[in-house]
Amino acid sequence: MELIKRIKQAEAQSQEIIEQAKAQAAQQAEKGRTSRLKASEEAEQQREKAVEAAVAAAQTQGLAEVEKLKAQAEKERQQLREKTAGRMPPAAAKVMDYLRG
Repeated sequence: MELIKRIKQAEAQSQEIIEQAKAQAAQQAEKGRTSRLKASEEAEQQREKAVEAAVAAAQTQGLAEVEKLKAQAEKERQQLREKTAGRMPPAAAKVMDYLRG
């Protein structure tokens, strides 16, 4: 009788140990999922920050390039005006002579 009690008690203890192990495994799995989710969210935030920084840098660079091109275009227009300024009166005179003639 005593042996049967001990066997049943041992079976109950082993079942309890198995249940505790299952519960601990489930807790560890949940911790792992939570950790992976947190790492994934942090990586996504870092990616978004990197994208925002790249966009801001590209905008800044683009605006600087636009200003540079505007200045260059204005300089070229001024040079063209200076180049053609001396030729305009004689050309206008030739056209007027042609039209009169």
